[in-house]
Amino acid sequence: MNMSEENIIEGKNAVIEALRAGRAIDKIFLARGTKDKALGFIASNARNAGVAVTECDRRKLDAMSATGGAHQGVIAVAAAREYCEVSDILDHAAALGEDPFVVVCDGIEDPRNLGAVIRCAECAGAHGVVIPRHHSAGITAAADKASAGAAEHMLVARVANLTAALQDLKRHGLWVYGAEAGGEAQLWKTDMKGPICLVIGSEGQGVSRLVRENCDFVMSIPLFGQVNSLNASVAAAILMYEVVRQRHE
Repeated sequence: MNMSEENIIEGKNAVIEALRAGRAIDKIFLARGTKDKALGFIASNARNAGVAVTECDRRKLDAMSATGGAHQGVIAVAAAREYCEVSDILDHAAALGEDPFVVVCDGIEDPRNLGAVIRCAECAGAHGVVIPRHHSAGITAAADKASAGAAEHMLVARVANLTAALQDLKRHGLWVYGAEAGGEAQLWKTDMKGPICLVIGSEGQGVSRLVRENCDFVMSIPLFGQVNSLNASVAAAILMYEVVRQRHE
């Protein structure tokens, strides 16, 4: 696992204090099968704080360690920056007097892809990006680097339930658009003006079933070659810039 040492917090006391201080943490890795009470305390407090906890082999922890293996069975991966609330994104759009343009990432697990999506979103004038707390990359150093600095200018919200977040956005008047192979409408023939939430599916599975069921429109990007899919960040760029084209017609 390739991570910046700046994002790694290891050792029982260091992780406990990071949780106590309210540090933005993406995920905590614990040694599998441990009976250590301190590690149990960390797992319990992390889950209560909404932090994903994953058990793994000690060899994986050794590979992640920035201290040569002195991790005591626990490593936390801290976020490179703080997350916001979905309401902050809507407030940002309102302050600019613009129809909200929100990008939702449904389970993008490669931090470089997430960073590239955030970079596209910032360039396309989106007001914010929403990611799920579980089964998703977070704003780690790798994602921040891949965003080429865009993550510093983009509001990113992290939510426990993506379906609930989409339903909340709908209540605020946004139309939800997803994209996948075999979508009902071609991208170029879909009206995407007005308040919009654009869902970007994961690298391997695309848009998940529950999220798809909450999309008002499901589009397809026309493909004319032998390969039947696009990289998630490339697909995101195509979708976002179709929104830009329509908004500036």
